[in-house]
Amino acid sequence: MSDRPAPTTARIGTVFRDEYGRAVAVLTRYFGDIDVAEEAIQDAFAEAVRRWPESGLPPSPAGWIITTARNRAIDRLRREASRDERHAQAALLHARDEPAEEGPVRDDRLRLIFTCCHPALARPTQVALTLRLLGGLTTLEIARAFFVSESTMAQRIVRAKGKIRAARIPYRIPREADLPDRLASVLAVIYLIFNEGYQASSGDRLVELMPDEPEVKGLLALMLLTESRRDARTDPAGDLVLLSDQDRSRWDRDLIAEGQAIVRECLRRNRPGPYQVQAAINAVHSDAPTAAATDWRQILALYDQLMAIAPSPVVALNRAVAVAEVDGPEVALTAMNGLDLDGYHVFHAVRADLLKRLGRNADAVQAYDRAMTLTENAAEREFFRGRRDALN
Repeated sequence: MSDRPAPTTARIGTVFRDEYGRAVAVLTRYFGDIDVAEEAIQDAFAEAVRRWPESGLPPSPAGWIITTARNRAIDRLRREASRDERHAQAALLHARDEPAEEGPVRDDRLRLIFTCCHPALARPTQVALTLRLLGGLTTLEIARAFFVSESTMAQRIVRAKGKIRAARIPYRIPREADLPDRLASVLAVIYLIFNEGYQASSGDRLVELMPDEPEVKGLLALMLLTESRRDARTDPAGDLVLLSDQDRSRWDRDLIAEGQAIVRECLRRNRPGPYQVQAAINAVHSDAPTAAATDWRQILALYDQLMAIAPSPVVALNRAVAVAEVDGPEVALTAMNGLDLDGYHVFHAVRADLLKRLGRNADAVQAYDRAMTLTENAAEREFFRGRRDALN
C-alpha cells in the first residue's frame, strides 16, 4: 500500500477526460494506427481503475497511462504478429521505425486534429471523430450533439477510422500549401473541444504554424477572452452565474489584455472572419466595467457583421440577445421567430428570459421547462429550475 492518497473513481475519471486525447495522439504517432492507440489507452485506464486505489495516484498520471498503454499494445501486437496478422506486424514495424520529429510544431494532438480533418472525410465526420479521439467524449455524447442515434454515430466513427486506414491518410501536419484547405475544420474542432471544457493548447501551436492567418489569431483571442471569465461563471456553491451578474473583479485581466491585443492586431489586418468577429464581441464585453456599461449597439453591429459572414440560427439567436438590449424584448422575440432551434436548450432559455421581461410569466415557465428537458448539464438544469421557480 502506497502512502499516497488513494484516488476516487471520480478522480480517475477526471484524469481520463483530461489526458485521453493527449494519450491517444502520442500512441497514434508511435504505432501509426488509431484503433491500436484507442484500445491500448482503454486497457491502461482499466488497469488504473484496478491499481490506483491501492497504490495511489502516480506522480505523473499521464505518463503512467501512456507508458502502460504502449507496453500493453506492444505485447498484444507481438502475440497477433506471431499469427501472421499483417496489421499487427505493420503497427510493430511503424513503432520500431518511427522517424525523428520534424517540422515547425511538435504537438501530437495538433497532428491528430489534422488527420481527423482530412478533406477525404465529410465535415460533420471530421468534427465527430476529433471529439471522440481528442476530447474523449463518448459516442452517446457526440450523438446527442449531432441529434442522431448512438448507433448511427458509432457507424460514422468506425467508417471514418476505416477510411483513414484504407486511404493511408498520414498522421502529420500537412505541407504549407495544403494548410488553408484544412483550416476551417481544424479551427472548428479546436473551438469545440475548448467549449467542452478541455485545455485547447493547440490554439497557440496553430498560431506558430500559421502566424499570418488572422482567423487563427482570432480563435486564440476568442479562447483567451472566454477563459478570462471562467472563475466568475459559478458562485462558491457551484451554481451558474450569468454574464450580467458576474463579479467582474474575478475576471483575469492578464488574459483579457492578451486577447484584446490580438483583436486589435486582427482589426489592423482588415481581413475579418467569424472567429475574429466573435473575439471582437467578447472584447467589447470585457471592456465594460459593469454590465450596465456594455456597449450593446457595438455588439449588435458586430453580430450583423457575423450574420453577413457566417449566418446560422445560433448566431441569429445570439444577435437577438443584443437586439433585446438595444430595441427591447418584444423586437428580440420577433427576431427569434422562424429559427430552427427547438431542440437547443439555450433557445428556450433565451426565450424564457425575454418572456419574463415582458411579464408573460406563464409562457416563461413553459420555456424554462423545455430548456430543462433538453440540457444534459446538471448545473444548467438547476439554474433553469431556479429561474422557473422564482416566477411561480
